[in-house]
Amino acid sequence: MNKFLKLRDPRGFTLLETMIAVGILSLGILYLTSCYTQGLASSYQVQVQFIAQQKAQEAMETIFTARNTKMLDWAQIANVSQGGVFKDGPQPLCAPGPDGLFGTADDDTSTPDGIVVAPGPDGEFGTADDVMIPLNPWMTREITITPVPGVPNLNQITVTIAWTYQGRSSQLQIVSYISNFA
Repeated sequence: MNKFLKLRDPRGFTLLETMIAVGILSLGILYLTSCYTQGLASSYQVQVQFIAQQKAQEAMETIFTARNTKMLDWAQIANVSQGGVFKDGPQPLCAPGPDGLFGTADDDTSTPDGIVVAPGPDGEFGTADDVMIPLNPWMTREITITPVPGVPNLNQITVTIAWTYQGRSSQLQIVSYISNFA
């Protein structure tokens, strides 16, 4: 019976085949690592864009509220260079002053604006010990108010949030129109 069974010499993989397989696996792992890293960076950029959008919207809402509550008259809803109350050029994000408006002369520059990311040791949001990430100095807000040509009692408001985060500079703009009539 042993005559019919031929034993073959099992060879296995050669060193060259093994090295090629390891090289292909290494390339695959490097590609997956690259995708994961780019995904994380993109996720952080989306978070920053969301924060910028909310800060721009917040400033826009205060302007409309000031008009609706008659806190500001029509002539005051303009940039300082046009005789209004809103500062010209990019401004650091900080707490609004007593008037509650962002981008005016009474802003509280000693209190930088930020976002709360976690409750503090007491475990409750909205208390003094919350963990907060300041948005200064890497984020600025510019409020530009310009009259719409040929249309009386109508202004265009452009709020621009500019930031530099992780070596990348970017900006977000929202545009709205405000009339003299609430």
